Amino acid sequence: MLNFTAVRARELTFNDLIEGLTAADLRALTNEMVDQMLALIAGCTDADVTFQPVDLAAHDPYAVDPSQTHIAWTLGHVIVHTTASAEESAALAAELARGIAPLCGDAPRRSRYEVPWESVTTIAACRRRLEESRRMRLASLEMWPDPPLLETTYTPWPSMGAVNAIGRFVMGLRHDHDHLGQIADVAAQAQEARR
Repeated sequence: MLNFTAVRARELTFNDLIEGLTAADLRALTNEMVDQMLALIAGCTDADVTFQPVDLAAHDPYAVDPSQTHIAWTLGHVIVHTTASAEESAALAAELARGIAPLCGDAPRRSRYEVPWESVTTIAACRRRLEESRRMRLASLEMWPDPPLLETTYTPWPSMGAVNAIGRFVMGLRHDHDHLGQIADVAAQAQEARR
């Protein structure tokens, strides 16, 4: 797995981390990430998916409903959130790989759909969502030309700097990585509550 910890600690730049990666590497990294998430929920049951965990740091500034800004996310909620973000990165990366910068005016355009988290209530639904996300991400790489147009870049936000198709795709994997601990924690809390 890519060492995003070194990037967060500013021991390595994001572009240094991804230097030399290919579309084939992105396929392998995607499979590794989805397999890791599936492993984290392997021992979970349906009750664990809707279990309300304790998360004293819960804060979602992008919550559509202001009453949900500080709720702790259920396992189903975390799964649909991470997969939606990774799919968005994959879709935008496919555009970049074909020479299309994802801009709308001066701001990056979003390409995101998140399954309503309240609809994910079983462990089978979580697994299906992860496998569907794997399929979608891998399929997006099939849209890349040979060779991809890696000189096409854009800056998603100033501190990120310019990224190309490889970087945009990896941003989704980084977001997944950011939530691995949360998935493990929610699963552990739910399993402990069952005991």
